[in-house]
Amino acid sequence: MRFIATCKIGLEALVADELRALGIEIEGVYDARVIFKGDTLAMARACIWLRTAERVLFILDEFHAESFEELYCGVRAVKWSDYIPKDAFIHVTGKSAKSKLFAVSDCQSIAKKAIVDNLFEAYRTTSLPETGDEMIVEIGLLRDTATVALDCCGAGLSRRGYRTWNVAAPIAETLGAAIVKLARYNAATVLVDPMCGSGTMPIEAAMIARNMAVGANRSFAAESWRFLNGRPFETAREQARDSVIDVRPEIIGSDIDPHAIDICKRHAKKAGVEIDFYTRPLAEFTAPCESGIVVCNPPYGERLMEKRDAERLYRQMHDCFDKLVHWDLNIITSHKDFERIYGKKADKRRKLSNGGMTCTLYRYFAPEGFIKS
Repeated sequence: MRFIATCKIGLEALVADELRALGIEIEGVYDARVIFKGDTLAMARACIWLRTAERVLFILDEFHAESFEELYCGVRAVKWSDYIPKDAFIHVTGKSAKSKLFAVSDCQSIAKKAIVDNLFEAYRTTSLPETGDEMIVEIGLLRDTATVALDCCGAGLSRRGYRTWNVAAPIAETLGAAIVKLARYNAATVLVDPMCGSGTMPIEAAMIARNMAVGANRSFAAESWRFLNGRPFETAREQARDSVIDVRPEIIGSDIDPHAIDICKRHAKKAGVEIDFYTRPLAEFTAPCESGIVVCNPPYGERLMEKRDAERLYRQMHDCFDKLVHWDLNIITSHKDFERIYGKKADKRRKLSNGGMTCTLYRYFAPEGFIKS
């Protein structure tokens, strides 16, 4: 079986590394997706364990399509009755890039018709009740190649299940985990988020430190697929429970908003991790030890805070962080003049996307040898 792990641009290598760590075979790494191979257990483990991917898709077929007729014929050629029961509710999603067929809604309609026509013939009927479990079919077009796939997830992989309450402009769990991983965090290192919002990055770091599978406590669309053999998700969850490490990492989150800190504590409890959260303005930030890692998602001056106020905050960040001689700093923002306003050039930059906005992760490194590894 072949699968796609989709991800945000710039995170493909992280997703591939996660799959390799699970012992899953990589077929190829491409823009915003990683193709991998495996059985149904590999699929279930990918769904439950992947921290930085957005979705897992089961590939049914791929074919060339430059016209609606080619798309219809290609989709109809799939043996849909092997996958979709007669009573299933069929939901077709779509996307297109660099293809002659760029009208996504039209492609979705044509694909749905092709699937229904195929099932009419297979089940010898003229109607489908669509009263059963939802089956999500994705039609992806890239450079005139159509990929027909079943969505294994339902809700995206960022929906871990612990973030029930929210603050304004929260960072996605998958991106939060990616920043923590890009920061080279491990359980032996102190990690601090001085503007932690709803607590996403500290919680993701704690789950990494404890080797907790991020999807162990949620359900997935593929669990209702009747054609699956065995109970791969039950097996994967049992493996995940046995993999948790009994460790209490030193992770600290703080925020000026007491309501946000109350939410952080509730989220951490729901995620099953212990983190020290404090109500504290940035001006009162002090390092808890000689070395460690700072991760930070400050307001961008777009969805949260006025631009002028955000810039004032960036200057204040420099005043606070400049004292952290032996700490790595990792700051994500969409502000194009961040380095100038912050007052220091980053040692390394990485383009990322947050909530549809193009952002940059600015990384400032401590002198070599000070951060534990």
